[in-house]
Amino acid sequence: MTPESRRASSDHDPPPFKIYSHRRRDIIQSRYRVVHKLGYGAYSIIWLCRDDHSDAYVAVKVGTGDSNPREAEILSLLNSACPSINHPGKAMMPTVCDRFVLQGPNARSLIAQLVLAVGCSHSGGIVHGDLHVGNVLLRLPTDFDRLSIEHLYAKFRQPDSQPVVRLDGKPLERSIPSIATVPIWLGKASEEFSPSEVSVILSDFGEAYSPSTEHRYESHTPLSFAPPEARLEPEQSLTFLSDVWTLACVIWAILGQRPLFEEFLATQDDITGEQIDILGVRLPVEWWEKWEARHEYFDASGEPKTGRHVQSWEDRFESHIQRPRRDVGIPGFEVEEKRAVMDMLRSMLSFRPERRLTLESILECEWMVKWALPEYK
Repeated sequence: MTPESRRASSDHDPPPFKIYSHRRRDIIQSRYRVVHKLGYGAYSIIWLCRDDHSDAYVAVKVGTGDSNPREAEILSLLNSACPSINHPGKAMMPTVCDRFVLQGPNARSLIAQLVLAVGCSHSGGIVHGDLHVGNVLLRLPTDFDRLSIEHLYAKFRQPDSQPVVRLDGKPLERSIPSIATVPIWLGKASEEFSPSEVSVILSDFGEAYSPSTEHRYESHTPLSFAPPEARLEPEQSLTFLSDVWTLACVIWAILGQRPLFEEFLATQDDITGEQIDILGVRLPVEWWEKWEARHEYFDASGEPKTGRHVQSWEDRFESHIQRPRRDVGIPGFEVEEKRAVMDMLRSMLSFRPERRLTLESILECEWMVKWALPEYK
């Protein structure tokens, strides 16, 4: 960060890919109030900000996750580490006033809001019953209502209707509409969201129920998110703790590139086998004995059968979360945060529902307290 450089560029210039974007009125590091955009390069954007501490304008240079940090290091060296330098050109060198790692809208705030939303549902006596990433929505921007219908169509396209036809060429049944409309797409790439835009809505309560007045024995969540008791203990009613299992799977999917348990072309037995592999613990004895397909995946001693590819929890965290982040220039989790988030998720994914964390306990977890909730607040 340097004092204002006065170098300006059009506010309509497209930001480079992978750069943490901001909007006017955003506040960076609880101190620097974004006023305007000064310019951009291949690995950074420079924002004109008002420093609330010094009441001065400054330029904040925000680099990508894979940008070279040597510039700030060298400028800091020239500014302060070499006071013996006595050169008339020293006054022309940029002054580095502050340096910090900017975390950006990297899912912590989103997860904090999701946990709070599910906690609100549970405190009201309601199990959501269908938690998955498709039911976690972001609010429309506050200025969306200002769009006229014409401007909305210009920005997001007019409704696109397509004829419905059968693959075999036969006529449609009377109950099938002859025209289908393609849904509007109001989203954008995750790296383009500013912190102020990450405002969650938990949607689709069509599967929700109150355990105090209704018993529910089936889970209609996607296969890879469904709690194991729905299949292996079907005579027992699902509970609030069934939501906790699916919530952990949603959190994993938000943090990473792929779901915790792979569902592509997977059967229920495949998912059960993966759950045992990834979590590294055996099913409760009564579940294990009633699982008829167990011999297809494990030998008599409960070990994976020879030839099966098995990933550990650590392996999957690396392949699904850490590596994809590094590949697009987003820093992976540091050791302390990685341990904290893994501890929380593992405690939510106990096979026995009664051993899982409650929503109240999740909110008290180290990762929520030190990393997620502060990003939201």
